[in-house]
Amino acid sequence: MSLPDSLVLIDVETTGANPLRDRVTEIAVLRIERGELVERWETLVNPECPIPPLIQRLVGITDAMVADAPTFAAIADEVRARLGAAVFVAHNARFDYGFIRSEFARIDQSFDAPVLCTVKLSRALYPEHHRHGLDALIERHGFTCGARHRAMGDTEVLWQFARLVTASFAPELLARAVERAMKRPARAAELPEGVLEGLPESPGLYYLYGDNDQLLYLGRSACLRARVMEHFAPGVKGKDAELAQRVRRVDWEESAGELTATLREAGLLRGRCPQYNRAAGGAEVFGLQYVPGRRRPPILQRVPLAGSDPAAWGDVHGTFRAKQEADNLLRELAQAYQLCLKRLGLEGGKEGACSAHAAKRCAGVCAGKESIAAHDQRLLGALGAVKLRAWPWAGPVLVAERCAHSGSEAWHVFDRWCLLGSADSVSALEALRAELPPRRFDLDIYRILVRWLAADGNRERVEPFSA
Repeated sequence: MSLPDSLVLIDVETTGANPLRDRVTEIAVLRIERGELVERWETLVNPECPIPPLIQRLVGITDAMVADAPTFAAIADEVRARLGAAVFVAHNARFDYGFIRSEFARIDQSFDAPVLCTVKLSRALYPEHHRHGLDALIERHGFTCGARHRAMGDTEVLWQFARLVTASFAPELLARAVERAMKRPARAAELPEGVLEGLPESPGLYYLYGDNDQLLYLGRSACLRARVMEHFAPGVKGKDAELAQRVRRVDWEESAGELTATLREAGLLRGRCPQYNRAAGGAEVFGLQYVPGRRRPPILQRVPLAGSDPAAWGDVHGTFRAKQEADNLLRELAQAYQLCLKRLGLEGGKEGACSAHAAKRCAGVCAGKESIAAHDQRLLGALGAVKLRAWPWAGPVLVAERCAHSGSEAWHVFDRWCLLGSADSVSALEALRAELPPRRFDLDIYRILVRWLAADGNRERVEPFSA
């Protein structure tokens, strides 16, 4: 026997995933002493708040079922007695442990216990497998579950798993795996138990707060739990380590998909300036446009892009937020293609050759050694590399996203790289279809959409959208 002598296998059902905000609705406990089941207990719990409809559908516990159930405060003494003097065992244990601790904290009581996570134990004992969720264990090992997503049904699966590993592994190997599974995860010192484990493995936004509820960082990810846990992983250095130590609260919101999360993040960062986020770019955006037939420099004019309709631009090269950005690009092209600094407007003076010609880095249009037409043709060829991408479709298009975990949906309508609008319901989408707003270019949206379309399989998800 290599599992601890006294175990309490526990599962809690809740109104959501955040132990600071959500409440317990059901608790089930199996007490194991020296490998024998000695006690079974379960109860519904009145959370003193409505249960979200999605949770009611997923778990099967309704507001009516808990209306006459005891509150946690009424059963706190019994819960403490049933969990006492034993190792707290749960699947994704810090989640359940965090909720129990939070419920005790609400009645000004503390709760502490050694914790064993069966997800970590499964990973340690079965490293050849990638999935270690409860459904994966049930399928892999042929366990039975009388009521999935109900507290006692899930707890009975843990009892089957405990018996399996005890019978399947040598005591020394099992003891080492248990030690690893009981190791406390890395986290900020002030971050409550269960917060990170409660994060969903779905796309969305997350918010890291410090003292006085100051927003330190706003991020997004295709997998919230994995990304947020990276912030607190061992070995983070520099500003990342500083951020991890300052975090006092984590909050999040699920999104219908990665594109939805990225668009929302871009919008939020315009109105907020979290300390550890990169500063947002300025409102001014312009491109460069060649002026044909102009003999005197500069032969490139700035075209304002922000808020304008791309259909009215003509050929525009590059997107810039500052004159220095554009000048830097032109200097690079001048050196690579032997272009004239004067003709590009990078050097003043009416007479004589440019400084690059003396250094043999200009082909000599400024010294009469090549024609203006030849120089400008070479310039246009060089600018082709930074020309704004052509819109691949004949008109507006629709991108739909749906999160299987939360059930949330979103629809986004784009035309010529402009976001015309987003909707989170069919009715909102039809209202958008009835009155499409005009195109207004946004550089952040352009870059987001270009990156998203470049990912495998995303272009196939785009559908024509007719008003």
